[in-house]
Formats: sequence, structure tokens, C-alpha cells
Amino acid sequence: MSALRDKINEAYKTAMKGRDEIGIRAIRFMNADIRKLEVDERREASEADLLAIIQRGIKRRRETIEVAQTQQRQDIVDAEAAEVKVLQQFLPQQLSEPEPVALIESTIAETGASTKKEQGKVMSALMPKLQGRADGKLVAKLVGERLK
Repeated sequence: MSALRDKINEAYKTAMKGRDEIGIRAIRFMNADIRKLEVDERREASEADLLAIIQRGIKRRRETIEVAQTQQRQDIVDAEAAEVKVLQQFLPQQLSEPEPVALIESTIAETGASTKKEQGKVMSALMPKLQGRADGKLVAKLVGERLK
């Protein structure tokens, strides 16, 4: 079992002992996604799989927050935002603004991309390097700004 999986299990135990409803719910959903992957693919989830699951969970909750805000449902916004905070504790330290920019510049140079049509090529080369350390939407926006 990986270190990240151990961290998730420990956080779940702590949430259960502390009767943290939000933490329990967020980690249960994450564990369900992990088990689903392991059953479907008949293998143990790797660190990269776990990071992808966590990022998907955060993205899903952020989308729910956007919808709830348009419907003026503050209770849902608060609950989902709290779950995002729980899930973010399992991601590696996020990169600050200048760090992904430097990586983006070098990846664009590596791939030889020059137009917006080649953004997908840059993103596919770039995202494994970032692996959970930067938001995909932000990275896509920064890449798009650099390509014409």
C-alpha cells in the first residue's frame, strides 16, 4: 500500500474518531472511487491513480459549487467547499504562479508547439510533470495565453 493510501486511511480513522461528518463523507466517496478503480482494473491503485481520483473529486465539487451558487444554495456551497478542503490535504504542495509558467515555457519549447491547435499536445506532455501540483484549468489557461 502506498504512502498516500496510508495517509487517506489515517485521515479516515481520525475523522471517524472525531465524528467529523464532512471529512467522513468526503473520504468515503474517495475510497469508493478508489475501490471501484481497483475492482474494475483488477489491480492496486498507484500514486498517480490516487492523485487523479482526488483531483476528479475536487473538480466535481467545484462544479457543484458553481451550480449551487447560481441557484443561491449557500448550504450546498458551504458543504462542498468544506469537502474540497478535506480532499486538498491529500494533494502534494501546490506550485506557486511562476513555477508552472517556467515548466509551461520549457514544455512548449520541447514539443515545438506554436499555435492554439497544438495546445492538446502541450497539455498531454505537461500534465504528467505537474501531477496534482497545479490546477488543470489554470494550466490550460496559461498554456493558451502563450500559444497564438
